[in-house]
Amino acid sequence: MGKSHERIDGRLRAFIEAQHIFFTATAPLDGDGTINLSPKGLNGSFAVIDELTVAYLDFAGSNAETIAHLRENGRITLMWCAFDGPPNIVRVHGRGEPVFRDDARWNELMQHFPDIDPTTHGLRAIIVVAAESIRDTCGYAVPFMAYDADRPLHASRFARETDESLDAYFQKKDHIATSIDGLPGLPLPLPPLPRTATHDR
Repeated sequence: MGKSHERIDGRLRAFIEAQHIFFTATAPLDGDGTINLSPKGLNGSFAVIDELTVAYLDFAGSNAETIAHLRENGRITLMWCAFDGPPNIVRVHGRGEPVFRDDARWNELMQHFPDIDPTTHGLRAIIVVAAESIRDTCGYAVPFMAYDADRPLHASRFARETDESLDAYFQKKDHIATSIDGLPGLPLPLPPLPRTATHDR
């Protein structure tokens, strides 16, 4: 049986923070637009800010659908599944906002991710989500799967990029500045990472 929660705390928060992967779903307002569903990993890149607010780091990739959809309408759902231990699925439905590198809130938000070096993954935004509905369900059909380790490929690919070369990489991609459906995506040119949020290269 599904259960609704008023806040993210206690065992619910502990469950969310213990997972190695979660999924995000967004969509444009256009009924014919492309629904986007993305897996998110990398330990340390997700944080519970308070009982009704969560955030995660948005790294370099081949598109920016989530950013585009959030800029248009803000709707987002995050989902976590138990792949070990008791079966459980948690969904947070809410309103999301991409916070970009030149936003005054950037450095304060980055303090919630102390284990992440922002220079090694092409960090381009922090997605902040205000929860409107929090629910969990049984997850009986989710299989057991074991976690081995984070893949090192993303960091090894983007660690060699400077702010300038990362901007050039984004400029060449078809669906970074605009979404698949033509919505505004990541604002370019890419601002440099704030000094206090960067590590020495």
